[in-house]
Amino acid sequence: MPADQPTLRTARFADLTPFEVYALCRLRVDVFVVEQQCPYPELDGRDSEPATLHLWFEEDGRVLATIRVLDDGETRAIGRVATAVPARGRGLAARLMEEGIRLCEGRPVTLGAQAHLQGWYERFGFRLSGPGYVEDGIPHVPMRREPA
Repeated sequence: MPADQPTLRTARFADLTPFEVYALCRLRVDVFVVEQQCPYPELDGRDSEPATLHLWFEEDGRVLATIRVLDDGETRAIGRVATAVPARGRGLAARLMEEGIRLCEGRPVTLGAQAHLQGWYERFGFRLSGPGYVEDGIPHVPMRREPA
């Protein structure tokens, strides 16, 4: 029987178990590489940076949704926003975004949004910050959120 509410987890890479690393990477590959048909280097070296925070929801031992927060010096960056197909429509990614923004501690936050999701990110205070571009065959737009 599934839990009533999935559990929100946050950890730095060094604190993740091998099983958690596998589950997070598996979800991201399932969404970005397989579902979106974008063969690209998913493991880009940023996951293991000491300041990177991984956030995810899990339920019954499965990762349902994930994001990561990167330290880019004066700014933070949120990326790798992914939700498993069976968990979509539950607001999990939105809750992760809210928590990720909170963890950015009043710093500006940037992200590269898939262009069709620009309006979704605007709900969290992100605004277009430059011209669109194509990454891995998918139109993207740069976005930035100033601290409240």
